[in-house]
Amino acid sequence: MNAMPLDDPSTASSTSPNEAAVSLSEAVHSPSPEILTAAATDPALTEDLALVLLKRSDLPAQALDRLSKNGSLMKSRKVKVAVVEHPRTPRHVSIPMVRHLFTFDLMQVALTPVVPSDIKRAAEESLINRLERLPQGERLSLAHRASGRIAVELLLDPEPRVIQAALENFRLTEAAVIRTLTRRDAPGALAAAVCQNPKWSQRREIRIVLLRNEGTPAECAQEYARSLPANLVREILDDSPLPAVLKKRLLNDVEERGGDHAGS
Repeated sequence: MNAMPLDDPSTASSTSPNEAAVSLSEAVHSPSPEILTAAATDPALTEDLALVLLKRSDLPAQALDRLSKNGSLMKSRKVKVAVVEHPRTPRHVSIPMVRHLFTFDLMQVALTPVVPSDIKRAAEESLINRLERLPQGERLSLAHRASGRIAVELLLDPEPRVIQAALENFRLTEAAVIRTLTRRDAPGALAAAVCQNPKWSQRREIRIVLLRNEGTPAECAQEYARSLPANLVREILDDSPLPAVLKKRLLNDVEERGGDHAGS
């Protein structure tokens, strides 16, 4: 039996469930934009078939718009994320939908390569706006796995474990660590966490910034000062907010080793 047209309501009563299922199963693979749009509108479209439809890079924007209004399907978390991630989804559909995604779905959207950059930014903004309300366990997981922008925000977290996890995020850059260390609202635990991190604590530019951070532990400040040229250390300490007693000790150490070379 030939499949009935998907968008002809007069055939609905004469089409059996099996025929309808076959019709939709064929429709999601059709080259016709009209048939694809009709399939997206059909209330009988299942989650599995909708996901097949959403894997098509040539899916028309109109079909995506119609799918976003297919009430029963939009209760599906997977379908909702796939609609947001599709590069052809109209912005008036995807942007509002982003704000209602679950936390880790937002993380996924921000990390998916094919997602348009403005949608990624919207996902990150939504995630940043809810960070303070998230439990520590979720923030810890995000710190490890989320985008570099989210990791930077979590460097400002009040929980040291979250800061340490964010420092281990492979998407985090040296420039971002430096910028965050120089922020006035950076938590006191950040400098200490950077000093304990075997990757970042070895970077010359980060050591310079840490010598200008009042949260840097004294023993670390002494190690970093000894690793830098004497003239540079004098220049850094000239306007550093480190405690006066510590600065005096570091300057005395510089004078003792003398010269402009880095210490051992």
